[in-house]
Amino acid sequence: MIVIIGSVNMDLVLRVPRMPLPGETLAGDKFMTIPGGKGANQAVACARLAAPGTSVAMVACVGDDAFGGQMRDSITACGIDDRYIDEVAGEATGIASIMVDANAQNSIVIAAGANGRLDVERIERARPLIEQAAIVLLQLEVPMPTVIHSIELAHALGKTVVLNPAPAQALPRELLQKIDYLILNEIEAAMLAEEQSEDIPLLARKLHALGARNVVVTLGEKGVYGSFADGQQRHLPARKVQAVDTTAAGDTFIGGFIGAIAQGHDQFDAIAYAQAAAALSVTRVGAQTSIPTRDEVVL
Repeated sequence: MIVIIGSVNMDLVLRVPRMPLPGETLAGDKFMTIPGGKGANQAVACARLAAPGTSVAMVACVGDDAFGGQMRDSITACGIDDRYIDEVAGEATGIASIMVDANAQNSIVIAAGANGRLDVERIERARPLIEQAAIVLLQLEVPMPTVIHSIELAHALGKTVVLNPAPAQALPRELLQKIDYLILNEIEAAMLAEEQSEDIPLLARKLHALGARNVVVTLGEKGVYGSFADGQQRHLPARKVQAVDTTAAGDTFIGGFIGAIAQGHDQFDAIAYAQAAAALSVTRVGAQTSIPTRDEVVL
């Protein structure tokens, strides 16, 4: 079983010709509401991209508003176990306000809402689920004490712990020693390594020195760099596609990678599979609406 502990957001997506300047009012092209949130995106990606028979469950919070019901429906439609997705009375479901420009680049502002109520007590209530897991996957869109407690719990239970440290923020150094797979972009890698450098192998070595066993750095159109505990290191170039919207491309990559790892695939084969899934996702609009199924991914 793969258990995702993280955020659930409704994405409020506005297509724009370009990003507005400070103080500028700009006419947009199209508005959509699309299920999102890093935690939910990664859960959906795991469910769609893992091999048949792989169980996926989520620990999260939604509000008691209309978005909460819509988000739960979107998650359960993928076959994800929602027993530990709590509805918080009086809270709004988290939202992300996303602008996507004509070059498929996005700008995102998040309001945590009910995500901020995913506390340590709720994680402890979900302990029976975590005990059943083989892999526990987290991000940083829920309170940091919850992330720390969840990682420490999963590590103590002998689970494979995966962290996507996004949005980028500082982490306790000792926490990296309890993470089996650190999957992050180059900005997050530089922040955690405390090294302002574009030398990705250098950043990976720094992260290893801080305790991270396996490091996967996503580089957008420049590909992916993997550096693993067995000493293997390699850069894999990106697939060439015409991007429409990059929202959730990273989440799709993570879901594909974890789904492949869960089946025991080689780490570089897992990266290649995840890259193929992510490349397909950027040719589509939205977060969860862009995530492909296993049958759609062509290596």
